[in-house]
Amino acid sequence: MYLDARSGRTYPIDARRWRGDDGAPLTVTPSPGIGPDDVDTRTRSLWRYRAALPGGIERPISLGEGCTPLLERTWGTTPVHFKLEWFSPTGSFKDRGTSVMISLLAQAGVDSVIEDSSGNGGSSVAAYCAAAGIRARILAPEGTSPAKVLQSRAYGAEVTLVPGDREATAAQALRDSADTCYASHNWHPFFLQGTKTLAYELWEDLGFTAPDNIITVAGAGSTVLGCDLGFTELLAAGRIPRLPRLLVAQPRNCAPIDAHFHGTAADLVFAPTIAEGTAIREPVRLPEVLDAVRRSNGDVATIAEEDIAGAVRDLAALGLYAEPTSATAAAAIEVFRSRGALAPGETTVVVLTGSGLKAPTTIAGVFA
Repeated sequence: MYLDARSGRTYPIDARRWRGDDGAPLTVTPSPGIGPDDVDTRTRSLWRYRAALPGGIERPISLGEGCTPLLERTWGTTPVHFKLEWFSPTGSFKDRGTSVMISLLAQAGVDSVIEDSSGNGGSSVAAYCAAAGIRARILAPEGTSPAKVLQSRAYGAEVTLVPGDREATAAQALRDSADTCYASHNWHPFFLQGTKTLAYELWEDLGFTAPDNIITVAGAGSTVLGCDLGFTELLAAGRIPRLPRLLVAQPRNCAPIDAHFHGTAADLVFAPTIAEGTAIREPVRLPEVLDAVRRSNGDVATIAEEDIAGAVRDLAALGLYAEPTSATAAAAIEVFRSRGALAPGETTVVVLTGSGLKAPTTIAGVFA
C-alpha cells in the first residue's frame, strides 16, 4: 500500500500515482525486512535485495546499479568508510531509485514520462528509460551543468532547459504532468524504495551489521529517507540493534533542512552554490527528512563554499574525484567530529553521491 504519513491515509499501489489526493507525498508501507539468507548473492546489483522490495516486479530494468565500493580511509585524524555511489551506471546514487521506479512504470505499460532535475536525476531517468524503451522528457534549470544535459540527450531524452531556479523547473514539471506520467525522483514513492537499498547494502558490506554513523549531503533528502526506510526495516526485523545516526550536510548557501532542524528558518537566506545538486529551497519531504534525522539521534550542519571546494581538492588528493555536491559530505566530517558526533571506535560511512565527471566546468574553477 501507499501511505501518506502525514494523514495516515493509504492508497493501493498504482505505478502512475505519485502523490496523495490532497497533494501530500507518499511512501510505501514498510516491508518486514530481510535476513542474510534472503540476499540473492548471484545478482550483482541492488536487485540482490529484491526480497525487500514491493511491487512484484518481475523484469527489473537494471544496468548493474548498486554493489558500489566501500573504501576505508582516514580523513584528517578520523577513520571513515567512503561509499562510492558514483560507480553507479550514470555516475550518481540516483540510479538506485530510478531502477526501481522505472521498473514499476515499465511493468505497468507506461510508454512516456516527464522528470524535473538539476542534472543527476534527469540523466539517470533518461538512461533507464532508454533501457526500458520509454520516451523521456527531462526538464532542468537553465544553469544545469552542460555535462549532465549532454548525458541526458545522449540517452535519447528530450531535454528542456527552464529559465529560473530549481523551483521554477519543478513548477513547470507539475504543470506538464497533467498529461504525461510524472517519474519524479523527488515525488514517486518507488524511488525511495530504490534508495533504501543503500541501507541494505551497507548492512551487507559491513558483515550484516549497521554503521554507527552515516554522513551524507542532502538537497531533497532521498538518501536520508532511503537510509531511514532500510535501516528501520532491519531494526524491526531484529537484524540490527539500533538505527545509525544520520548526519546531514548542506551548503551554507542553500540549507533549508539545517535551518528547520535548528529552528533558524526565519534567518534562512539563499545564494548560488557550487553544490548545485542540493540547490532545493523547499524540499518536498522536508518534515519526513527532519523526522528521520531526529529519530536516529542525528544532526545537520552547513558547509561554507570554500570548505566544499577544499574537500573536492582533498578527495582528489586521495584519488577520489567527486563533484562538489558529493564532496560536501566529506567536508562535514570534521564539523561532526568537533561536535562529538563521531566517537572513537565507531564505524562512520560517508556517502559520496556523484562523480566529478558530472561537473567539469565547476571543478575547473575549484582547481584554477
